Amino acid sequence: MKKRFWRILSGALIFLAALLIQPTNPRLQPLIFLISYLILAGDVLMKALRNILRGQLLDEKFLMGIASLGAFCIRQYSEGVAVMLFYQVGELFQSYAVQKSRKSIADLMDIRPDYANVQQGLELIRMDPDDVKIGDLIVIKAGEKVALDGTVREGRSMIDTSALTGESLPREVTVGDDILSGCINLHGVLTVEVKKVFGESTVSKILDLVENASSKKAKSEQFITKFARYYTPIVVTLAVLLAVLPPLLIPGASFGSWIYRSLSFLVVSCPCALVISIPLSFFGGIGGASRRGILVKGSNYLEALAQTEIVVFDKTGTLTKGVFNVQEIRPQGMTREMLLELAAYAESYSNHPISSSLKRAYGKAIQNERISGVEEIAGQGVVATVDGKQIIAGNVKLLQDKQIPYFTGELIGTVVHVAVDGIYAGYLLISDEVKEDASQAIRALKKNGIQKIIMLTGDNQNVGAKIAEELGIDQVYAELLPADKVNKLEELLRGKSGKGKLAFVGDGINDAPVLARADIGIAMGALGSDAAIEAADVVIMTDEPSKIATAIKISKKTLAIVYQNIILAISIKVIVLILSALGIVSMWAAIFADVGVMILAVLNSFRALNMRNL
Repeated sequence: MKKRFWRILSGALIFLAALLIQPTNPRLQPLIFLISYLILAGDVLMKALRNILRGQLLDEKFLMGIASLGAFCIRQYSEGVAVMLFYQVGELFQSYAVQKSRKSIADLMDIRPDYANVQQGLELIRMDPDDVKIGDLIVIKAGEKVALDGTVREGRSMIDTSALTGESLPREVTVGDDILSGCINLHGVLTVEVKKVFGESTVSKILDLVENASSKKAKSEQFITKFARYYTPIVVTLAVLLAVLPPLLIPGASFGSWIYRSLSFLVVSCPCALVISIPLSFFGGIGGASRRGILVKGSNYLEALAQTEIVVFDKTGTLTKGVFNVQEIRPQGMTREMLLELAAYAESYSNHPISSSLKRAYGKAIQNERISGVEEIAGQGVVATVDGKQIIAGNVKLLQDKQIPYFTGELIGTVVHVAVDGIYAGYLLISDEVKEDASQAIRALKKNGIQKIIMLTGDNQNVGAKIAEELGIDQVYAELLPADKVNKLEELLRGKSGKGKLAFVGDGINDAPVLARADIGIAMGALGSDAAIEAADVVIMTDEPSKIATAIKISKKTLAIVYQNIILAISIKVIVLILSALGIVSMWAAIFADVGVMILAVLNSFRALNMRNL
């Protein structure tokens, strides 16, 4: 790029000298213009020639070459050099813009680790992450990037996950916690056992996804490619007709004047502004989304998000945390603490998620010597002796079998009834917890014009209806098996409008068939989940459903920039084309309409990178 800059600068200085000198020899000034032209136009003419030999006749280099050479032929030397000078300046600016965009995204996604400190005996060996094997121990010092996915074996620290998730708050990790490559260790020293080779690590998968996103083009990008294919031959034909017909048909019209108009027509017709700025806008939008922890797998998906009219959510793990917690404790004849303690002790030997939630709610160490005679009854509950008392903890069936009267009111969630020495002692209600921002997410989606929000769940009707009502979801379909969800989605797809899109949001692990069938599959909480990254079109790296509305806003902003550039470029070019044909404006105006508009469009495209204030 530097070499190109110096070449353009030297050509520009010679061009300036040619404009300023007052030559005594009439051949000197054209000669200086020619030298300047050859410096500036040499590579463009060579590329145009090579493209012609390959059968690519009508590209922008051909247009610029014909226009500038034509200007020389009719002795408009300064315009001929100016066309090529400003075209080269525009190309240089374009290269800078693309480089800057790539660098911005590279900075945003600056998660590739340069090395890993591998522990070998008492020594630390600095190695390329590609050479580290599964089972190796790596040491991550304060300020260093985590090079590979693994599990913490020694140490405690806070890690910065913002490059992966967009989340600014650091996360604490300690022995036994999983840790992902791409995070930064903020303080302390961590020893991590490697669980995946570098090629399979989270950082590699994310980088691969972002780097390949530009290969999936949006419809507007495909349209511009097709448009340029037909547009260029048409304007070249019009330029030829403009140069030839008027001098033949209009009395007094000269070939020199109409050829000049025709050359101006060719300069302004170059579709550079559209061809460059539109992919650059989508590139910026995808980069800006990555910065917010939203990975979009291609421009086509970014464009489709703006057309979303129906959003379908899975429940567990998407709108709820997928972690069961004790929501309600209703004792009878004892305190809440006593009832919870008895239930936790009785269930302490079980590994069932319900038992785990009771032990977590109790929050104290279990003294095993207080427990004896534990009998787990499959599908019903547990009978155990705690402090010499018989404790029955289980569902309705267990209480009925033991002929113990129990609370019979309607409850939404999983209920653990407890009896002590054959006497009913109350119940604990256990259910999944709604995510903190789930309600905000639904409101934001409705505010962004989503017409219908639907929830599909395998849970029972009461639980589904309660959560739907709490969050303001329009429709809920409950008690669905995975195959039922696909069928229901097919039905919803048939009911939407022709242009509208349906987005399905799931946790990406159990919902792969539905994610694949939807117009847009969005995987939630995908950090560290290979299945989610593979199955979805859009990947939300955190557990926040509110980021779906953010993704839609980014999509709409990017499309707005794309349409602004299309309208700006086409309207100015059409006006200048007409004025050039009428001989009202000179070739200098044509140069502005080409290069100037391209620079304005590229500058506008840069705004797509900034997605902070949505």
